[in-house]
Amino acid sequence: MTSSGTTSATGSGESGRPGGPSRGDSWTPAWELLLPAAAAPARQRGLALQSALREAVRSGRLAAGTRLPSSRELAADLGVSRGLVTEAYEQLTAEGYLRSDRGAGTWVGDAARAAVPAARDLAPRAPGALVDFRPGTPDLSLFPRTAWAAAQKAVLARLPHRALGYPDPRGLPELRTAVASLLTRRRGVVADPECLVVCSGVAQAMTVLGFVLHEHGLRTLGVEDPGSPGHGPLFAAAGLGMTQLPLDDEGLATGPLERSGVRAVVTTPAHQFPTGIAYSARRRAQLLDWARAVDGLILEDDYDGDFRYDRAPVGALQGLDPERVAYTGSVSKSLAPGLRLGWLLVPARLMDEVVERKRTLDLGNPTLDQALLADFIDRGGYDRQLRRCQRAYRERRDALVGTLTEHFPGAEVSGIAAGLHIIARLPERYAPEPRFLRSAAGAGVAVHPLADYAVALTGDAGVRLVLGYAHLTPSEIVHGVRLMAKAAGAAH
Repeated sequence: MTSSGTTSATGSGESGRPGGPSRGDSWTPAWELLLPAAAAPARQRGLALQSALREAVRSGRLAAGTRLPSSRELAADLGVSRGLVTEAYEQLTAEGYLRSDRGAGTWVGDAARAAVPAARDLAPRAPGALVDFRPGTPDLSLFPRTAWAAAQKAVLARLPHRALGYPDPRGLPELRTAVASLLTRRRGVVADPECLVVCSGVAQAMTVLGFVLHEHGLRTLGVEDPGSPGHGPLFAAAGLGMTQLPLDDEGLATGPLERSGVRAVVTTPAHQFPTGIAYSARRRAQLLDWARAVDGLILEDDYDGDFRYDRAPVGALQGLDPERVAYTGSVSKSLAPGLRLGWLLVPARLMDEVVERKRTLDLGNPTLDQALLADFIDRGGYDRQLRRCQRAYRERRDALVGTLTEHFPGAEVSGIAAGLHIIARLPERYAPEPRFLRSAAGAGVAVHPLADYAVALTGDAGVRLVLGYAHLTPSEIVHGVRLMAKAAGAAH
């Protein structure tokens, strides 16, 4: 081999494999790739050489079947000791990247594959949308990075070594205590830390409880219609079917519920998703009466109960009868869904089974994340974050309602002033709904109709939209509504 990385087919007898690529064709790029490794500090040179050679095989720059230079030749060309090259060849042969035939040299092995392709990102988003009014998404720019980082530093400094072992599957005692205190104070929940399980968000809480209900013989669960489309797959994973139950102006309609024969039902009583109503006091009492009469269970999803803008939030249903209501919530709307931190409060009689199911799923949530959240709550950071979000989201809701009124005269907004979304019914002149949705999409605005969340939607055939606003700035909200209005006008 010469300094250019090539050699003739004669001489050393270690040129190209007969019928295969020659070293002049395929070795030169790989040899150049090894030069930085050869220039590494002496103590790191051997590992650097192995890594560079391994990457040359993975990337395909050294194709399967390529014969490599002798260790003496390569060492001379790279200016390193022959022992480093020999060691690299032996290591990669042991790993399967190379193969060595006694007396015939060293070759790139057939088991080598090209480099792993970049992973796809399947996070939910509307591709190409200029403004996306998707519901249920908080403003992630409001995440308290500075306060969170300070809490992380403090927690790491004082966390005992034993806390890094396998955790209590229920969650760290300090986090369960902090969350129980928080829920008692803010949501009127009867929160015994011994009946609270830290989960990877509401989704895992529902799945865990679904498995336990299945073990108790339940095969069907009642859900609100319209309601969250995410509930069905979670409970289906636990072997439970869904019975769609209609709503009226006060909440879940009791007549269909009683006739359904179900003994467990999922509700969002503080701020029903997606209609935005709050269950009336009368309906709450009727729902609890039903649960007692059938020896049933209500699963309360308090997904955004902290965000009420015109008055104090309605307390949780669980506070009225903690033995008939399982309660779940998370920090997904208040901090960030990517944290995957939530909680499940269950009646004492179900606690052992819930804990055992949680244990078999994941052995418990990460210790550091739990300790961090406990510290954040205890030091008042969580309450400050809620106040910050409430101010921002109230402003954005007002901007959306005001802009809709301006650009869609006669539009009606239903539901209480709460949460992260509204329901808007547009005047009949904008119907039919499919045409309106096509025109909005053509203008770069992603919107979801109420029909996406309902199996048996009743009422007029107008345009009814579920519009999320929390993740959008007021200017983005105004821009999105103007684009919709312009597109809808052009479509008529």
